[in-house]
Amino acid sequence: PSLLLLGGVVAAVGLCRRWAQRRLRGRLRGLALELLGTFQVCACSGELCLLASAAPRAALSLTYGFSVLHGATLSGCACNPCGCLQLLWAGAAPPALAALAIAAQFAAAALAGLFMRSVWSLSLAEPLPGGCGNPMRTTEAHAFCIELLFSAVFQLAVLRVEGVNPKFKVHLIALLITVLVYAGGNLTGALFNPALAFSLHPNCFYDNFLSYSLVYWIAPSLGKFLTLHVV
Repeated sequence: PSLLLLGGVVAAVGLCRRWAQRRLRGRLRGLALELLGTFQVCACSGELCLLASAAPRAALSLTYGFSVLHGATLSGCACNPCGCLQLLWAGAAPPALAALAIAAQFAAAALAGLFMRSVWSLSLAEPLPGGCGNPMRTTEAHAFCIELLFSAVFQLAVLRVEGVNPKFKVHLIALLITVLVYAGGNLTGALFNPALAFSLHPNCFYDNFLSYSLVYWIAPSLGKFLTLHVV
């Protein structure tokens, strides 16, 4: 049932993206695609967390497979507020447009969380535990450093493979994501995506906003800016 649900999400988002590409124009189309792409990433990641907890040995294979799928089906979408900050910093996007894109990403993250909880309430899949699942299994300082480092490594790799053939690029990025999840997934979840963190762990932000925003929002953003200074 979980794989059917994931396939349904990807198929539905694909149809909506095709409609947006045909019917919408300019900035509105870009915002719609960003919202849809972020929704797909967040919704699929929520279900993958369940599959990983039920079948830990398959977790990395699933991470790799769906990272390839997202890369192949969501081309042109950042699906990560850090990507919008990069465009803003580089002068490739005006502040207002970057702010709207980030707002669309967080809106999609919230919608994905509500959607998955609605699906779980119908007993179509076993739900995640209620409340804050406490993804941080180390000290706050250590978690901050991990998310900052992983974000910097990921963004640096994305910049380095820009000229690679897209067919190989998606596999390289997916492999890197899988390695990072293997290295730090048991400590912080290895999310390095503020919108995804909010979608997966909203109750944690409600219960301890300062701590979780520092680790899952500020740290990835700082990692992005460190990468821009290195390049």
